[in-house]
Order: sequence, then structure tokens, then C-alpha cells
Amino acid sequence: MNAARSPLTFLMPGWFSIVMGLSGLALAWHRAAAPLGAAAGAVAAALALVAAAVFALLLVFSIVRMRRLPEALREDLRHPVRHAFVAAVPISALLLVTLWVALVGTGPWVAAFWWIASLSQLAVTVWVLARWWRGSQPDGLSWAALTPALIVPIVGNVLVPLAGVPLGYPFASAAQFGIGLLFWPVVLILLVVRIAMAGLWPERMMPTIFITIAPPAVIGVDLLQFGAPPLLAWGAWGMALFFLLWVLTQARRIVALEFGIPHWAMSFPLAAFAVLTLRLAAPENGGGPAMQSLALFALAAVSVVVIGLVFATLRGLRAGTLLVPEPAPSAQPSVSGGQSR
Repeated sequence: MNAARSPLTFLMPGWFSIVMGLSGLALAWHRAAAPLGAAAGAVAAALALVAAAVFALLLVFSIVRMRRLPEALREDLRHPVRHAFVAAVPISALLLVTLWVALVGTGPWVAAFWWIASLSQLAVTVWVLARWWRGSQPDGLSWAALTPALIVPIVGNVLVPLAGVPLGYPFASAAQFGIGLLFWPVVLILLVVRIAMAGLWPERMMPTIFITIAPPAVIGVDLLQFGAPPLLAWGAWGMALFFLLWVLTQARRIVALEFGIPHWAMSFPLAAFAVLTLRLAAPENGGGPAMQSLALFALAAVSVVVIGLVFATLRGLRAGTLLVPEPAPSAQPSVSGGQSR
């Protein structure tokens, strides 16, 4: 019983979304060095250090949790929604490798870390998809499992080329990129079917709809990384922009929610959109003054969002409202303007 009351019990893998958001913001500021100068690079380096420190801290506490409270981890792995956030761990590692390559450079140990992170991401993808074969079993593919969080382990593979290509592994990167490219529309279709058949996910999970912005945004950056024509990246940017405008129609509803870790799901997708916009703002990629202004606005917006999330997280930890049991699900699924908390 004492272990069940320990805050460590509730340190779920979703907490690594904080690392994803900070890393994504660092990559965005790194890309802003061209229009803003060296100061932007300094901000990127500082954010990268904070992201690495948070990753190390969370990793240590997660290992302690795994050793002291193994049942808590097993519950996460069985949970229809929380199991998807296991992928946030290798994704965070991939983003930290990407930051190192962008800010410092390449090297043998960096390549080794990239291989570990990318293969771990592949393993998590296989593990998540293997659950689908279990059908209607408790840990199989169910309506409860079909939330935007499912995008994280499936499409996280498209992050691999960000560091893989500069490290000299374009073919391995393209192979794993293809996995994310294949399953992205599959997951989108499943989400639409879930909404039509069973309604929306619980209200407290609404911030995760921002995750839909990430796949096309990262794919656009990948295409430029692979040397594809900028027009293809612009197509991906158009899709990311549409998803951004679409989810913003629910912004007032999300702001009204009590803060929780699911709110961090907004951070990395917005940062990824800012990175792609900054890349396409460059003249060689077809950008111009209007796109440059939009890129800087996107950077400022995601910076404000992440700062707000950081303060809300610190405030929640101080008040003791975060590392607590999840609210019990409502009897009925959420429907389009209703409440399910």
C-alpha cells in the first residue's frame, strides 16, 4: 500500500514527452540561427543541455521505479493508452542524438548511440503492433487504445533520418522512415473510425490531438534531409499546416482543462512545425519574406507554449497534482463538445 501511494508509482513513460518538447524547441532555435544569428544558437545549446538533464533524471527515476515498483511498469505496458508512450523513451534519445549532431558534430560513439536509439524505436514499434494481433483481448487493439497517442510509437520511426543521414546511414534511415510513412495513414484512419464508432477519447487526453501535426512536419524535414525536391517538403508542410489549423479549433477547450502531462503532447509537434517552416523559409527552398515572418512567429509561439508548460509542470509538482492516480474514466466515451472527466 505504501508503494501504491508513492509518487514514483505514477512516473509513467509519458513524462518523457517533456524531453521531446524541449529537444524539439532546441532544434527549432538551432534552425533559427540563420535569420537570428549566434544568439539563437546559444539558446539552442542551453535548451539541449536542459533536455539532456531532464532525460537523465527521468531515466534514473524510471530505472528505480522499475526495480522497486515492477507492477507499476507492468500496468503501464498493459494499459490501452499508456503503453504507446513507451516509445517516448527511444524517441527522446533519437532527438538528443540529433541535437548533438546539429550542435557538436558526428563521431563513432554518437553513431553507436543513434543505432541503439533507432533499433530501440523499431523494437517498440514491433511490440506495439504485435498487440494488434490479439484482437479483442484486454491488451489487444480496442477502442480505448485508439487515441492520438498511438501515433507516437508508429510514426516515431520518421525521426530516425534526422541524425541518421548526417551520420552517414541514409539507407538504414530510409528503411525505418518507410515504416512510419506506411503506418501514419493507417493510424489516422483508425482514429477517424474510432471517432465515428465510439466517440472521442477522454477529455483529459484532448491535448494529444496536437500529435497529428508531427508526422507531416517531420516527414517534410526528412525529405529535405534526403535531398528531395523542396516541392515535396512544401506538400508535407501544407498537410502539417492543415492539421495545425484543425487542432486549433479545439484550443479553447484544451486551455480550459486542468493541466496534466498530456498537455506536453502539444510541444514537440509545434516545434517540428516550426523547424520545417524555418527550413522552407530559406531562399534555396522557395521561401521568401512572408515565409520567414511566419517561421519566426511559429518559433515564438512554440517557445511561449513550452515556457508555459514548464511553469505549469513545476507548479503541479509543487502542488502535488501531477504524480497522482489518473482520474477514473467516465462510463460513456466523450462526444464532440461534451465532457468526460
